[in-house]
Amino acid sequence: MIRKFVRLIVLFIILSSSLLRADEGMWIPILIKKFNIEIMQEKGFKLSAEDIYSVNQASMKDAVMIFGGGCTADLISDQGLIITNHHCGYRPIQSHSTVDHDYLTNGFWAMSQEEELINPGLTVTFLKWMKDVTGEVLKGIEDGMSEEEMSDIKQENIDGIKKEAIEETHFTAQVKPFYYGNQYFLFVNETYKDIRLVGAPPSAIGKFGGDTDNWMWPRHTGDFSLFRIYAGKDNEPAEYSPDNVPFKPKKFFPISLKGTKPGDFTMVLGYPGSTYEYVPSFHLQMLTRDIYPELIDVRTKKLEIMQNAMEKSTELRIQYSAKAAGVSNSWKRWKGEIRGLDKLDAVIKKQEYEKRFMEWTGASSERNRKYGKLLERYEEVYDEIAPVRLGQSYLREVFFYNGVENISLASGFTKLVSMVGNDASPEEIDEVLESLRKRAASFFKDYDPATGDALAVAMLSMFDENVPEEYYPEEFRKIMEKYNRNYQTWIKKVRKKSLFMDEETLLSFLNSFKTSGVKKIKKDPIYMLVQSAGETYGKIHSEYGKLNQDLESLHRVYMKAQMEFEPDKLFYPDANFSLRVSYGEVLGYDPRDAVFYKHYTTLEGVIEKDNPEIYDYDVPDKLKELYLKKDYGRYSQDGKIPICFLATNHTTGGNSGSPVIDAEGNLIGLNFDRAWEGVMSDLMFNAGQCRNISLDIRYALFIIDKFAGAGYLLDEMTLVE
Repeated sequence: MIRKFVRLIVLFIILSSSLLRADEGMWIPILIKKFNIEIMQEKGFKLSAEDIYSVNQASMKDAVMIFGGGCTADLISDQGLIITNHHCGYRPIQSHSTVDHDYLTNGFWAMSQEEELINPGLTVTFLKWMKDVTGEVLKGIEDGMSEEEMSDIKQENIDGIKKEAIEETHFTAQVKPFYYGNQYFLFVNETYKDIRLVGAPPSAIGKFGGDTDNWMWPRHTGDFSLFRIYAGKDNEPAEYSPDNVPFKPKKFFPISLKGTKPGDFTMVLGYPGSTYEYVPSFHLQMLTRDIYPELIDVRTKKLEIMQNAMEKSTELRIQYSAKAAGVSNSWKRWKGEIRGLDKLDAVIKKQEYEKRFMEWTGASSERNRKYGKLLERYEEVYDEIAPVRLGQSYLREVFFYNGVENISLASGFTKLVSMVGNDASPEEIDEVLESLRKRAASFFKDYDPATGDALAVAMLSMFDENVPEEYYPEEFRKIMEKYNRNYQTWIKKVRKKSLFMDEETLLSFLNSFKTSGVKKIKKDPIYMLVQSAGETYGKIHSEYGKLNQDLESLHRVYMKAQMEFEPDKLFYPDANFSLRVSYGEVLGYDPRDAVFYKHYTTLEGVIEKDNPEIYDYDVPDKLKELYLKKDYGRYSQDGKIPICFLATNHTTGGNSGSPVIDAEGNLIGLNFDRAWEGVMSDLMFNAGQCRNISLDIRYALFIIDKFAGAGYLLDEMTLVE
């Protein structure tokens, strides 16, 4: 009996240790040596902290970059070749696509560097170095200061820190708060501006499964695209020039062909966007009860209209594919977060934690003085901020994000209107006119009048039905009253009267522009609506900002209090789009009773899903031929082509395109998603359900080599057998 009891105690200790070592957290690379490297090495990592982050030698940080505005990409050759997700490269790919050259459907492969496509405005940004500057930022801050006083002092200190860090360099600098302003780090960055498209598989590979499979497992998506960084002949950043040369990096990732098995160490290095792990229960209640359901309804309607249009023709599918993908992504994530948090009883768990916290607070008069009213104040602020956040979100959805589409075009004319009234030179006005011509061409390339009208009518109707009148823009109120809420009649009249509904009309106006034409812009019904909506949004944003400042102040105090409450816990900071390390292992999971998901998928699953009647499941003939012939080259495992795999790394938005690295520092995959059952990990991590989904790098190599015939690209990579 005693022996049995001892065995139970030992088992409990092992399980407890395992839970404590759950693969949760997005860690600061400069602190890996201090906090994480020993745990990582216990899990199988064979390298050092210096191999991940160093300023004295080439390290992994030098092979990872911010791609565009919100993804990660990875260097895979000494000639500036980078790999990221297909969905990260989607807009550049789409921008080059036409009905005659449909790169979304057919893919694109440059067969030499001369054929690579230029992408104006696309950048990649590398971290040069980072530093803890908490003391410098908080210098001069004293107890009893107001939030405004502290904010002014911190901003002045931050400006000085950034200026000193990049003086006489072409670098840029950021100072970011961690732990809600209890710590600050300086980041010095370098941005390259000549990024060219090298290759992308057809959407039936790179976006296989489309929005249906998004956030889901099993997954069979070849979510990758290839670009190349170009630099001046000195290897420094340069604007596009035909004289630029491929960038020579300090570090790039070798690529492993060895494959994965359950328990293998994995590390993800990238730029996760935002998480909110330490917020109180009121935050979760606000999202799941007040905000997400309303936004889900709005986006459901947008998707219904866009998808109906996309089914009608190839041209409409190209025009609305990127828009629909953007709308769908958060729509599906919000639904998953509600489901996951509910399944976890997340609100109840938070409330139980808060009860223990308050008991601890009440046990000391000093703690009671500092923290005794904290949760009470939280509840008051969340009650105030919820309707304001909803109003702000609804305004953005209807007027500024694929709602009344022409508003986004009209909003760009504000600068022209203000310049004419402020004695701008003819040369300055001509420059703005040229940029507006380009803006108009870009807008109308991806715009369909019938679809745009349907979106406008639906969005205005939903706004009318669901938003309190205090958040109505004045112009919207006039439209509602004048047309007796008949937005179909309004859009028909506007289509005849507005400059912004027809490309030919707008370009004719711009090409013959005279300063007196500003009056016509000001009286345009679409321009008037965007100005009014912008003014209302500004007021709500200001109100939201003040309440959010109260929340940020509470978060800062609550974060500090939680660290005091649990002094032995190692707290990782929330994601804030700075370089982070997460680590874990290859592992499947149990999504529900009597079901177990294996850790990988194969090409056989692609063939099983093949459906020529559905765009997102129409497997290319060439891929089917390769499957039938079993022409897999050196990219197979156990006679099958691997597609995707699961691991336990803690990831979020922004980690798209992040390298998944093995114990030896080789690239084994490309992170691109999370499993549906674990998308609530931005708010609460569950080790049993949270899984990141990655593309097996061997599938990318197989597609490049066998499918695309672009095997020359593999010659510049370092492949590890």
